[in-house]
Amino acid sequence: MHTDACDCPFPVEAVWPRPDSRAGVDWRLIVLGSWLIAVLAQVRIPIGPVPITGQTLGVLLVGALLGSRQGPLSVAIYLGHGLIGLPVFAGGTTGLARMMGPTGGYLVGFVVAALVVGWLSERGWSRRFTTAAAAMVVGNLCVYAVGLPWLASFTGTRAALRLGLIGFIPGDLLKLLLAAATVSSGWLALSRQRDNRL
Repeated sequence: MHTDACDCPFPVEAVWPRPDSRAGVDWRLIVLGSWLIAVLAQVRIPIGPVPITGQTLGVLLVGALLGSRQGPLSVAIYLGHGLIGLPVFAGGTTGLARMMGPTGGYLVGFVVAALVVGWLSERGWSRRFTTAAAAMVVGNLCVYAVGLPWLASFTGTRAALRLGLIGFIPGDLLKLLLAAATVSSGWLALSRQRDNRL
């Protein structure tokens, strides 16, 4: 792992250190991450036949910012909010029916994406824009790897590709680039702050 900006694995820990360095996870950050996803899931940009929502942007950011342990936990809590009836999914939807329905696989894929993006971030991928973007691409592929077969079980393969992949590619590209720019810019700001102190 690179240590050119600071010795902590994620920029959020440089800004908000854990109260107990021996603790395995910081539940404050995990819960905040779950609400970040919930808020971004309500952002809706009606561009083209498939509107862009901020849900996957939140998942990618949480994975990159919190890592392979805390990121998936944060996503799991987010899903738990929806499971108990809070309107946190895209479009303010909620409930077990949404999680078990045709698009439920994408929600499950969010946990995998946060795990993988977090794992790559722990190895320094989030510190530079190009590698951060690559990590976000891998994270998006994880969402599709779970979501598309799940959707296909309801609609068939051809319809799943049309309904659950093709229309989402432009929006997902925009979101992964935004996530990569956000995280890598955070590392750059921390590096400059450290240099100014020297």
